[in-house]
Amino acid sequence: MGSVDEFLKECSQSGDAAYGAFRSVLERLEDPNTRVQARIFLSDLRKRFPSNDDSLQCFHTYHFRIEDIYLDQFQGYRGRKKLTTMVIPSIFVPEDWSFTFYEGLNRHPDSIFKDKTVAELGCGNGWISIAIAEKWLPSKVYGLDINPRAVKVSGINLYLNALDEKGQPVYDEEKKTLLDRVEFHESDLLSYCKDNGIQLERIVGCIPQILNPNPDAMSKMITENASEEFLYSLSNYCALQGFVEDQFGLGLIARAVEEGISVIKPLGILIFNMGGRPGQAVCKRLFERRGFCVNKIWQTKAADTDISALVEIEKNSPHRFEFFMGLSGDQPICARTAWAYGKAGGSISHALSVYSCQLRQPNQVKTIFEFLKNGFHDISSSLDLSFDDDSVADEKIPFLAYLARILKENSFFPYEPPAGSKLFRNLIAGFMKTYHHVPLNADNIVVFPSRAVAIENALRLFSPRLAVVDEHLTRHLPRPWLTSLVIENTGSDNPSQDILTVIEAPRQSDLMIEVIKKLKPQVVVTGIAHFEAVTSSAFEHLLSITREIGCRLFLDISDNFELSSLPGSSGVLKYLAGTRLPSHAAIICGLVKNQVYSDLEVAFIISEEEAIFKALSKTVELLEGITAPINQYYYGCLFHELLSFQLADRRPSVERESKKCDSVEMIGFASSAISVLNNSELSINEAEDTALIHMDVDQSFLPIPSAVKAAIFESFARQNMADSEIDVTSSIKHFIKRNYGFPTDSSTEFVFADSSLALFNKVVLCCIQEGGTLCLPAGSNGNYVSAAKFLKANIVNIPTKCEDGFKLTEKTLSEVLDTVNKPWVYISGPTVNPTGLLYNNKEIGNVLSTCAKFGARVVIDTSFSGLEFDSESWGGWDLDGSLSKLTSFANPSFGVSLLGGLSLKMLTGALKFGFLVLNQTLLVDTFHNFPGLSKPHSTVKYAIKKLLGLGERKSGDVLDGFAEQIRNLRSRSKRLKETLENCGWDVLESCAGVSMVAKPSAYLNKIVKLKNSPKDGGSTENDATYEVKLDDINIREAIFKATGLCINSSSWTGIPGYCRFTIALEESEFERALDCIIKFKESVPKSL
Repeated sequence: MGSVDEFLKECSQSGDAAYGAFRSVLERLEDPNTRVQARIFLSDLRKRFPSNDDSLQCFHTYHFRIEDIYLDQFQGYRGRKKLTTMVIPSIFVPEDWSFTFYEGLNRHPDSIFKDKTVAELGCGNGWISIAIAEKWLPSKVYGLDINPRAVKVSGINLYLNALDEKGQPVYDEEKKTLLDRVEFHESDLLSYCKDNGIQLERIVGCIPQILNPNPDAMSKMITENASEEFLYSLSNYCALQGFVEDQFGLGLIARAVEEGISVIKPLGILIFNMGGRPGQAVCKRLFERRGFCVNKIWQTKAADTDISALVEIEKNSPHRFEFFMGLSGDQPICARTAWAYGKAGGSISHALSVYSCQLRQPNQVKTIFEFLKNGFHDISSSLDLSFDDDSVADEKIPFLAYLARILKENSFFPYEPPAGSKLFRNLIAGFMKTYHHVPLNADNIVVFPSRAVAIENALRLFSPRLAVVDEHLTRHLPRPWLTSLVIENTGSDNPSQDILTVIEAPRQSDLMIEVIKKLKPQVVVTGIAHFEAVTSSAFEHLLSITREIGCRLFLDISDNFELSSLPGSSGVLKYLAGTRLPSHAAIICGLVKNQVYSDLEVAFIISEEEAIFKALSKTVELLEGITAPINQYYYGCLFHELLSFQLADRRPSVERESKKCDSVEMIGFASSAISVLNNSELSINEAEDTALIHMDVDQSFLPIPSAVKAAIFESFARQNMADSEIDVTSSIKHFIKRNYGFPTDSSTEFVFADSSLALFNKVVLCCIQEGGTLCLPAGSNGNYVSAAKFLKANIVNIPTKCEDGFKLTEKTLSEVLDTVNKPWVYISGPTVNPTGLLYNNKEIGNVLSTCAKFGARVVIDTSFSGLEFDSESWGGWDLDGSLSKLTSFANPSFGVSLLGGLSLKMLTGALKFGFLVLNQTLLVDTFHNFPGLSKPHSTVKYAIKKLLGLGERKSGDVLDGFAEQIRNLRSRSKRLKETLENCGWDVLESCAGVSMVAKPSAYLNKIVKLKNSPKDGGSTENDATYEVKLDDINIREAIFKATGLCINSSSWTGIPGYCRFTIALEESEFERALDCIIKFKESVPKSL
């Protein structure tokens, strides 16, 4: 190495030359053989410029400066008093910002960094990283900076302080040197730690918070040979980062925080220096909305100069920045006032604060951000994990983490049985067993969308002549039940004329029992008064009196059921812990007591009778479809949190006694109800140990488009949503106008529910209320037909023909309507369910014209539409034009209502949403007689509104995702058709939707052997078989037993000879389904 004079001569040429000279020095410092000599050289160089003035002159002349930073000015400090550091023009020079930051670090206790792994972001010349290592003895400090020259200079400073002036190591009290504790690396924020799998316990940072006035400059390649001006700008300015905080210049810090979440250990702490220009509330919220608890540990002020850019931002937004008059001012002023004050000669300043932040629920927050960084960064601006109430945070953050995990790990939402998710029912049973010692299992529990739905479904199942219902539980029951005065048996044998009368009674048990004794109802639904709920006495009295008179009891425990690790005492559950629930009694519980969403509800019924469990499960499927999975996930997460820390099976099961009592005849299931349930072709859920393939359900198991996942997550991540953000009426109005040309006006009523099936059932009840006849085309959805029968509607079948594509024709429709009183015509369209054919505009116009002549009320169901394979050739609908032509001759009772759902359109099994559009005032009034609808939650409405808005754009992820899925469905339809035809089926080609019909022509009258099972009432031996002659109905059972594939027979389709297959399966399931079709062909003895 040359002399000091030669070195200075080289440095004097330029800043780049000075950097090159020092880089050579660093290379010698890094070499153990030349390290001592290089360190002595730096000591000699430092002696050339002993005073501050000399150091400043050196900076201007030789483009570097070596100076001391004093760490502690008070007696008693045991560490070194100062650090010796150098800087060059192309890196950040220590000043007020970094000094304030170090002061803030000093505010922490000595244990803050001791033995910890630390990273400093934007380390500059490295003095803070070195100071942390010197004072607090961390296990490792990583000094990180995007400026490559800063990293080299930091390395020199490390050796300047790790070695004394003679080049000898300086050891600390643990016999380590700074070289053992500190590393410096070139890194864009925390990329070095992420790339090398380094988990940190402390992250500190003092990084730029001002947007570069020349955005293009920030796009240059960062190398150590870049210009000094550019490299220096990296220490003062930041580029746009794609965060909402960009508008305040805080985008880089926002990115640093989110990267920090991915590498910080669960109990780790982030400490950031924050300029207070955007205002303290904005700075604090940056951390809080990302799940941090924030503590401001230090604040001072720094002078400001040019703030014109912030004045411009204030002009174009309602936000006001925060400045002060002078360094001692304490009243904030906005940027415009500060600019004017500064122009007039005044001095202005802004606050400098040091924030210490710790994740509230680290593992869950990490999961959330892991999900967001995988293609969902755009919705991170909606995330809000700031909570005033810890109990709200403790509930919502784990659910968001669970939802993030579900959306990340699953491409679709799996099939769940109508009784409710098996996992959710197991969690309920687990909670009951763990906290209340009630030994239940999943097959004792049926899940419903709401308590009101559970009560109504139970009453319809038993269809009692007279029911007594707690006055607090009648609000959502059908009004005809509450106004009927028929409490004696009418003697009618016609089920459609059965009248169910509900009498309201007080909840207080002695008064309720008195009413029961006098009226002798067949069913009682009641809760327990709060003052009676602690003991089991009132419950036991109710059990006794209802048993004596042969009455079914449904006891509601919703008000006394707590989702808590310290649940209050419940007399009912105490009783069930020791005594089996009697066969005539069931427990109803509505889950509404969550901390976050007062209107997010799920309910369940507990019964220990298998027959009641099965019957209630079927009523859910018939009347509701399934309970929204998201709602089950939410409460399932709460149950899981309450069970996750408990040891499994810690307490032995207690044998419960069964009350012995005299046999009294109880009301059974209504004969009409049980007939429908036994004869309806509902989904198969019997096989516990077999992976069934469901081609028999109207659900989509296709990959959920990323835009749909984003909308679902964002709807829960948001807080304080405005009414306009969840008002879907205008969006649905535009949707039905654009897709079907359906007319609406100011008197149009929009009704929303969890499913279109639930809305259809309310329409059926309106038809019954008006004494109408429900006219269903052959081929209508089998579940809808069964539901209408269950509700005891007067049904007339409208024949359809294969040559007409099983569509309604004017001739056939006229023949039927001519014989019907008060017709209500149901039409599935534009997509005909289940054939997948399409009504064109002319065809639907002709059908409506025929209905108008007879004054029919028409319900057009679009629930199965929106997935047309070739929408351009179809041409769309113009219902407004068609209906306007009918006004002159239509019968006054004629009207058209539009029923729809978006679950299939949006291709998601998670968002359950149905809508009904009513245009007739009288029908609206009738509809509101049946209020027991489970309404979509605000989060669902938010997601639906967002997706509909995205769908209106001419291009984008939503449209691209839907188009891809439609191509997929079209391809599957073609493949299924080929497979079926090769296996002897006659297939009706589909043009849209998620289903296809085919006739098993080659299988009819063939004899096949099927394995029996104990559930069939046959032998328990595995090889027990029986023979069947195949027809278009029992072929469903034959395929299921031979292969595990579930399809719908002609009994479901209503089209003689034709079975239905749904195709919206997960990819591997669809492939398995095709294999099963081939396997079944091979299992039939005779060649086809």
